[in-house]
Amino acid sequence: MKYIVSIGLETHVQLKTATKMFCGCNLSTDCPPNTNICPVCMGLPGALPLMNKEAVKLTVMSGLMLGCEISKYSKFDRKNYFYPDMVKNYQISQNTHPLCIGGGVDITANGAPKHIRINHIHLEEDAAKINHYARHSGIDYNRCGTPLMEIVSEPDMSSPDEAMEYLTTLKQILVYAGVSDCNLEDGNMRSDVNISIRPEGQEQLGTKIEIKNMNTFKGIYAALEHEIARQTAVVSAGGVIQQETRRWDADLGETITMRTKENAHDYRYFPEPDLLPVVLDDETIDSWRKLLPELPSQKKDRFVEQYAIPEYDANVLSAQLPVADFFEKTIACGAQPKMVSNWIMTELLRLLGESGKELADIPLTPESFASLLKLLDKKTINMPTAKELFPELFEKGGDPEAMVKERGLGQVSDSGAIEGFAKQVIEANPKVVEDFLGGKGPALQFLVGQIMKLSRGKANPQMAAEVIKKQLGV
Repeated sequence: MKYIVSIGLETHVQLKTATKMFCGCNLSTDCPPNTNICPVCMGLPGALPLMNKEAVKLTVMSGLMLGCEISKYSKFDRKNYFYPDMVKNYQISQNTHPLCIGGGVDITANGAPKHIRINHIHLEEDAAKINHYARHSGIDYNRCGTPLMEIVSEPDMSSPDEAMEYLTTLKQILVYAGVSDCNLEDGNMRSDVNISIRPEGQEQLGTKIEIKNMNTFKGIYAALEHEIARQTAVVSAGGVIQQETRRWDADLGETITMRTKENAHDYRYFPEPDLLPVVLDDETIDSWRKLLPELPSQKKDRFVEQYAIPEYDANVLSAQLPVADFFEKTIACGAQPKMVSNWIMTELLRLLGESGKELADIPLTPESFASLLKLLDKKTINMPTAKELFPELFEKGGDPEAMVKERGLGQVSDSGAIEGFAKQVIEANPKVVEDFLGGKGPALQFLVGQIMKLSRGKANPQMAAEVIKKQLGV
């Protein structure tokens, strides 16, 4: 029997604010454990929370980027549970009146567009971080109170590939909006996975299994693959899926039962008595709307239209906002769009990947990059010289035009000089000349290479090829 898979994700995103959600503690990930805390985030008696307006703003901006309806009225609730990661024994969250309703993420699934609906986005405080060691566990409350946005999707995804596409696109949108770094290694983007299967033809969703706190895309993909296979095997053998919460064990490569699933009423939600509701007017929402950048998909389409580059190029360039900005700034300095695109994709991204650096970490500027490409476009230098200079510009920066002039790297396009080189090469390589005259095309490239060697890489290769053919009467 064939089974239909339904996947929904609850994605938690730490917001890029200066302070915590309800107190004045600075957000920092590099301080010693339990040093970035105060009476408010530690829930000491008499300490009262004060709402972080910037966190509300960033959540609303996220909702606007994702096409959500923004609630004019929302409020906070206490989610009561007893666990070491929440020292107050409750979490300030939003239950009945979240900030953002509806919306969605557009992805491509099996070559076709698909819309993944969002149920809602709510704002809450993060819990502490529990670190497990060989013989004990430790709790670091520095993270406790960090503004946390939870984006709850509908169960519209039907494969691990669709889940990856959704998360990748969601991350890209949020980074574009500047609301979060979405750095999975630092734990500021993680997801709870809800998955069920049902027989083909059945409308009602199957029993849901939740897999908690997945903080890598690779882990989510592997956990989904395993869980689909596990549930299919259970049902195919006549068994029944029991609703429960499981965790992913990467070492074993399987999901493991944690507990039977608690229902919402187990948390005994009630309105947060120490915080006023959030009331937003149209003027405030519109002022935040004006801060939004283009969506990545909009930027990609504009690149194709405005710069006449292929869709593949535009997709690569728009994937990361710093790269997209670098592309446009280089063009603004006078470089040709397609040449800029080619060099970013083949040379710049390669060096960034090899070095592990970000664009902000390197001294190469759009002005310098454009200068190099214009020298190449005008045939002042040839491709080998440009590729020789580029790694130096990447590492140290500099003025390409001055470097070419000082080092005498200008391309030799003087026909007399190249004719002299060609004569030497032809006389020194009679067998290769014979091969070329006999129809072996690669022989010409060898002869051109010898001219490049004699000219120390400065000869115009196209002119060199023409001169050789002319001297050989071809």
